Amino acid sequence: MRRSARDTSFVEFVDARRALLVRTAYLLCGDWHRAEDLAQHALTKLYVAWPRVVGRGGEDAYARRVLLNVARDEWRRSRRRPEVVTPDHADRPSRADDSVEDRDALLRALGELSPGQRQVVVLRFWMDLSVDDVAHDLGISAGTVKSQSARALGRLREALGEDFAELRRGGPR
Repeated sequence: MRRSARDTSFVEFVDARRALLVRTAYLLCGDWHRAEDLAQHALTKLYVAWPRVVGRGGEDAYARRVLLNVARDEWRRSRRRPEVVTPDHADRPSRADDSVEDRDALLRALGELSPGQRQVVVLRFWMDLSVDDVAHDLGISAGTVKSQSARALGRLREALGEDFAELRRGGPR
């Protein structure tokens, strides 16, 4: 069966970005199975909009926005906060300088943030987006991004303690 140009470009996009979308969804929801579902739902919505999106240079931003909206919709439907992230790293690669305990502590602390704070932290610090890009993706002001970042980082520092902060700065183990 021959693919259309639309399908070919979409498949190329999915091949290049799917893993990133799933990892981002995991950081947003804390469960690999739900993350797969969220990413699949977002990709389905993206496929419908693909003719309007492709070729304008904003495919990644649009995919992130759809993923965030899908995650928000799920949180609203369930009327509960995302579950605390539980360690599930058996089939996930890790950096050599990260200990399992460090990752687990960070993921548990991330799971304690409100959905809004969690989204800001994931986009701002994990995906390394600018304040303006995060504000655009979430549909909030740059000031809100900054205040949510500050509050979230404060909560993370509180949850993780000074030992973790010292470890992250390369201090003594």
